[in-house]
Parts: sequence; structure tokens; C-alpha cells
Amino acid sequence: MGLAILALPTLLVSFDVFAMLLALPQLSSDLGASSTQQLWIMDMYGFMVGGFLVTMGTLGDRIGRRKLLLIGATVFGLASLLAAFSTTPEMLIAARALLGISGATLAPSTLALISNMFRDPKQMGTAIGIWAGSFSVGAIVGPIVGGALLNHFWWGSVFLIGVPVMLILLLLGPLLLPEYKAPQSGRLDLPSVALSLAAVLPFIYGLKETARHGLHPLPLTALITGLILGTLFIRRQRTLKDPLLDLSLFRDASFGTALVSLLFYSMLTGTAMLFVTEYFQSVQGMSPLAAGLGLLPGMAGSIAGITLSPVLARRIRPAYLIAAGLALVVVGFALMSRAGADGGTGWLVAGWTLNGLGGGPLVSLGTNLVVGSAPPEKAGAAASLSQTGNEFGYGLGIALVGTLGTAVYRHEIAGSLPARLPAPEAAAARESVAGAVSASDTLSGPLAARLLRAAAEAFTGALHTVVGLTAVLLTGVAVLVAVVLRHVPPLGAASPDASGAAGADAGAADGTPELCEAAPESAPVG
Repeated sequence: MGLAILALPTLLVSFDVFAMLLALPQLSSDLGASSTQQLWIMDMYGFMVGGFLVTMGTLGDRIGRRKLLLIGATVFGLASLLAAFSTTPEMLIAARALLGISGATLAPSTLALISNMFRDPKQMGTAIGIWAGSFSVGAIVGPIVGGALLNHFWWGSVFLIGVPVMLILLLLGPLLLPEYKAPQSGRLDLPSVALSLAAVLPFIYGLKETARHGLHPLPLTALITGLILGTLFIRRQRTLKDPLLDLSLFRDASFGTALVSLLFYSMLTGTAMLFVTEYFQSVQGMSPLAAGLGLLPGMAGSIAGITLSPVLARRIRPAYLIAAGLALVVVGFALMSRAGADGGTGWLVAGWTLNGLGGGPLVSLGTNLVVGSAPPEKAGAAASLSQTGNEFGYGLGIALVGTLGTAVYRHEIAGSLPARLPAPEAAAARESVAGAVSASDTLSGPLAARLLRAAAEAFTGALHTVVGLTAVLLTGVAVLVAVVLRHVPPLGAASPDASGAAGADAGAADGTPELCEAAPESAPVG
């Protein structure tokens, strides 16, 4: 019952993202939001979540994870009400900022509490799989419920969903969730908090602006500023007795490898999803709803992969299970490369489904390795790093891989625009495939058809570049995981002896799982 309570806010986070995408046109019209204000309405939540995750993860370890979760739930519910009844764009942006700050308490607190509630490695792996699968459930439910609400009520109704969810958490959380805080926690270092925010926020802003407009002076300055302040933050952590971020966590090979693998997966597949949905709408002419439905089989595959992988990991070493799953992902992206300008929706749906199914072991078992590699008193900090990696990975993917795909499109379209195309329409077509589709609406039939054909072929080339690069890089990630994490035993098997690498590999060589007793409060989990 406690796990069900912890899954609710996790489901709500992804629900909010997808429902917000549907509500944006209607709320922008009602509030009179400019294009810049629309971007801030969408981005403010992610900015605040990314900026506060590390702080909230460590804060929960020190003041109590359940306490922080309930405080965050209270603020999230109130901010949802504020967002639902906003009367100006500025008011909604402020509400989204509060939602982001309070939302940063949810993922690390819930994930860290799971590590306290389920001490047996098998149970913990299954619980984390259910927790991670809740994100995919929210992604499926979000467009469906959000669309139904928007068809019958005003745009603010999508925010009100968060209120009863948080009320359930506030009522049942104190009864079903245990409290935990580090027994010898020091004071929160406020200068480190300030440095963390000052490093993360401009860096995320720089990534997003670079993805949208290219590497102009302002986003470049933001990126450099974030890197400089991030370096100062790391140096300060090395000098503190009780750092905000314990850098010693990265000495564990399982922790670092799982974290890097999750970051690359988020970076590559998040960008690919944007190109797939753009192909559905701009090349195949599908509606936004139909494009969203095209992703649902992949979401269902993700739920299956995430929830089944902890069960399989009781017999198969996580390294081999994750590597095999990533091999399936690579096959999926190979299928996606068969999509053409004339058609290919089926290839993309099939490939995206394999991606969801094959990525499940990495998401579930990788998260388990990140949290399980940390001692109990650091579980909140470890959980926050896992979620921060996802935020940074998605931003890096859009800025790097997305920019590459855009460059390929612009190179292809430049040499294939039809003759006698008016300058404004040509400029719009060079900017993006969506611009080409909009420009075609102002042209005569034959000229519009030639423009759409050229744009479709150019964007298909860009899509092939993105999915091909994704397949190559994820192959490298699969090899990395299989080699570096091969010593990690199946879930619940006897842990390898830490005294020597030979003993580590021999400890579970026969693959026979052995049940472990629940770890004491002071012992590491994993």
C-alpha cells in the first residue's frame, strides 16, 4: 500500500508534462500569452526541477524523506490550484515555478523511501520497477485524460488533477510510509545550494536556447557560466565535511556506469522521440492526437520492460540483461531507419515499441544500481542524481543530437527547393519542416506539392541520421555495461566479496541466486 502511495506522485509528474502540451494552445489564447511567455510556461517547470533536484535529495536525507515528501506534496497541491485559476501569463509562470520546486522533492524522496521500505534486493528491484513504470503509465494516461478534460472543461482542469492526488498522499503517507533521515547528518551548506542553482539553471537555459536558436552569444554565455560555477561547486564539495553532493559516490563503478548509461539513453531516445513525432505530423500529415497515439505502443512496451526486468534479473546478471535490452533497442532504431518520405509509420511504431521494451531493463535496473550502490543515508542524494541525469540528458540530446539533425535537414533542403519559390516561403522551409508545411498552405497546388516533397525527403534524411547515430552510440553503451558491470550478481544472489576482484567474479559464477537477509539500517543496499 505504501508503494502505491509512492507511485501516485511519480505518475502525476509525467501526466502533467503530456497534459500541459495539450492545454498550451487553449491557455495561451485565453491568457493572451506571447510566444516567449508560452516558452516560459512550458520550460519553467523543467528549469526548477533540474535546479533543485540535488538540493532536495540531500535535504530529504537530513530532515527526513517522508517529511520532505509531505511538504513538497502540500506545496504542489497549492501550486496546482494557483495554476488552474491563473488570470495572467505571469501568474501561471510563477505557479509553474512553484510546481517545479515542489516537484523536485517528489522523485528523490519517493525513490529513497523505497530503498528503506524494501530491504530485500529482490523486493527492492521489483518496487523500483513499479515506481519507474509509473512514469510510462502517466505518459499514457496524460494525453487521454487531459484531452477528455479539455473537451469538457476549461484548460485549468488539467492542473486540478494534482490536488486529489496530493490529498491522498498527505492523508495516507503518515500512516503507510516510514520516516528516515541520516543518523549523523550535518547542516545544509547554503553556499553550496546557491552554487548548485547558479550552475544548473543557466546551463539548462543555455542548452534549451541553443537547441531552439543555435549557438548565439546569450546561450553560449549561459553555458560557460554554468560550467564555471559547476566547477566551483565541485571544488567546494571536496573541502566540506558534510557536502551537499557526496562526490565519493562516483568512486563506485556500478554507480557511475549506471548513471552515465541512463544519461545517454535519455539524451538519445528523447531526441529521437521528437523527430519521430515531427515525422508523424509534418511528413505523414497526422494530427497531434494521432501522433501521440502512435507512441502508445512504445509506452506500453516500456511498462512491460520496466516491470519484467527485475524478475528476470533474479536469474540473469543485470549487466547482461541491460546489454541485451539495449541490443533490442538498436534493432528497433534500425527498423526506424527504413521509414521513407512516402511512408513508414509502421516501421516507426514497431521500432519505437522495441525501444520501449528493450530500454526497460536499463531504466529499472540502472536506477536500482544507482540507488543501491549508495549507503542508506545517501539514498536521497543518489536518487536525485539519477533524476538530474535524466534532465541533463534530455537537454543535451536536444542541443547536440537535435542540432545535428536540424543541420542535416537544412543542408538537404537547401539544394532541393523548387524553382520560383517566393523568398519568405523559402526561408520558412529552410528553418524547419514545420515551416515548410505552413509555407505550402500559401502556395498553388503543384508548387506546394513540390515543396512538401522536398521537405519530406530532407527531414527523412535528418531522421535517418538521428536514429543511426542513436543506434551506434547505444551499441557502445551496451558494451560498456556488459564489461564494467559484469561482476554485479543477480538480484538477491550472494553479494561478491569486496576484498578482491577474483572473488567478486567467482562469487556468483554459477548464477544460483541466494536469498539475502534484510540489510541492517547502517548497511549499503544493493
